[in-house]
Amino acid sequence: MTTIELATFRVSEDAVEALVAERPRMIEALRVGHPALEQAYLTRMDDGSFCDVIVWATREAALVAAAEAAAIPAVRAWFAHITESGGIRHAEVLDSYVPGG
Repeated sequence: MTTIELATFRVSEDAVEALVAERPRMIEALRVGHPALEQAYLTRMDDGSFCDVIVWATREAALVAAAEAAAIPAVRAWFAHITESGGIRHAEVLDSYVPGG
C-alpha cells in the first residue's frame, strides 16, 4: 500500500539555500538505492520548519529506506544541514485523488 513519509526538521537560515540546491542530488541518490520512491516534496511550514514529504510504493520500502538512508553519502551530506529533527512518521494512503490519473 502506498505510504507517505513525513520528516520534520529545522535548519539554520544560512543553510536553506544549500539545503534546496543539494536536494535533487540527494533525492536521486536515495531513489537509485530505493527505487520504490515515487514522489518527493520539500515543504516549509508557517513556523519556518521544514517537512520532507516522500511517497513510497509500500510501507516496507519506506521503512527500509529510512533505516538505510544515512549510509548513502549524498543523503548523509544533506542531513548535515539539519539542526533539529522532529522525527519521521509514516502514513498509509487509504484514498487519493490525482488529477488525470
